Amino acid sequence: MKTVAVGMSGGVDSSVAAYLLKKQGYNVIGIFMHNWQESLNGFCSAEEDYEDVKRVCAKIDIPYYTVNFSKEYYDRVFKTFLSEYSKGRTPNPDVLCNREIKFGPFLNYAQKIGADYIATGHYAKTDNKGGLIYLLKALDKNKDQSYFLNQLSQDQLKNTIFPLADITKPKVREIALKLNLAVAQKKDSTGICFIGERRFREFLSQYIPAKKGDIIDIKSGKKIGEHMGVMYYTIGQRKGLGIGGVNKEQTGRWFVIEKDVKANILYVQQGDESMLYSRGLTMNEVNWIPKPPQANQFYCSAKFRYRQSDQCVSVNIAKEKITVEFEKAQRAVTCGQYAVFYDGEYCLGGGIIEQVII
Repeated sequence: MKTVAVGMSGGVDSSVAAYLLKKQGYNVIGIFMHNWQESLNGFCSAEEDYEDVKRVCAKIDIPYYTVNFSKEYYDRVFKTFLSEYSKGRTPNPDVLCNREIKFGPFLNYAQKIGADYIATGHYAKTDNKGGLIYLLKALDKNKDQSYFLNQLSQDQLKNTIFPLADITKPKVREIALKLNLAVAQKKDSTGICFIGERRFREFLSQYIPAKKGDIIDIKSGKKIGEHMGVMYYTIGQRKGLGIGGVNKEQTGRWFVIEKDVKANILYVQQGDESMLYSRGLTMNEVNWIPKPPQANQFYCSAKFRYRQSDQCVSVNIAKEKITVEFEKAQRAVTCGQYAVFYDGEYCLGGGIIEQVII
């Protein structure tokens, strides 16, 4: 009997994933990863989540353990997160967490305790063809999480099972309710993986001191407000700028156009969103799945943020950089985020956006 170590978060997805694997005849072990040490104003839910894991494992009759990867998380994910924000970029730590923690130290730990595979509650699919592991979109396109898995290697993918590959979220809820699991109606987690539901600005200010500065209308060059720190804002952001009634002569909402970290200036625009659109981007490197493409130039589709619909692009691979040209101009493509490539259902891999081509 093969043994599978399931990364259990205390949510309904990983709980049902564990149940399905046991039903399929695997020897299942539940493991709760403690990745964040700090508790801030009661927002840290790790203790509650672990209690839910214990209740679920008792219900479906599998053993469970907890493992602390908080040091690895801080060193491998959080330091990069802070570095990127301090440069005015917008990182995606959830992607890095998958590569560096959930499919890194967790996989190593699972193998040490005798597991043949690891499994998670991600909505994604794998396919083994000729010894190569391909990553595909899940059946439930509304929940597909292949975007967040774009940095995984062949060694990581070949030892992983995604039990929710061909199941929809409503069905997952239905199974959990029938089993009377304590997490059956638990809300999905939102926000950055380690921050959870807490207030982002309050959290980030503990590590990167806030420095107020000018908000400038990019067209007129006039100061129209004061920002709380450029790292708190993202390109295209509309809410939370605090400048709603500044220019009554024009209509439309204000939004962020550009961030100048060195000068500590936030540039905004009202109404006209044309300056937010770009025609391409560059990347320094891409993690290709399952292997690098044979051609240096090809057409495919891509996503530049999670839940975005597939966008047609052309990819040109050179020695020093990868250039991606958009078939249609894209709004608010952001440096530090991931561009992830697809060929139909197949995820071809992805990498960090380094520059945007206007």
